[in-house]
Amino acid sequence: MSTQTLHLNIDRADGSLQRLIGLVERRGFHIDGMTLRDEGHGRRVELAVRGRDDGRCPHTLGRQIDKLFGVTRITPPAAAFHPEVAA
Repeated sequence: MSTQTLHLNIDRADGSLQRLIGLVERRGFHIDGMTLRDEGHGRRVELAVRGRDDGRCPHTLGRQIDKLFGVTRITPPAAAFHPEVAA
């Protein structure tokens, strides 16, 4: 499975980054890279993830991240996470 990059905003609340990383790992994804930048009110995170196996869907991971308190997915839109269909 290829690496997908998630672009997120997270707040500065205690544990926000830990909740994000924990969710990604519990849902069966490897974190291949992460960039974290402070942006005054919060943090901007670019998170490169890859499924542990072909059964992991980045679209589902994105929806689960959307439910985390203090985390907002900004790009790419959810539609970009649909797995490619083999022709």
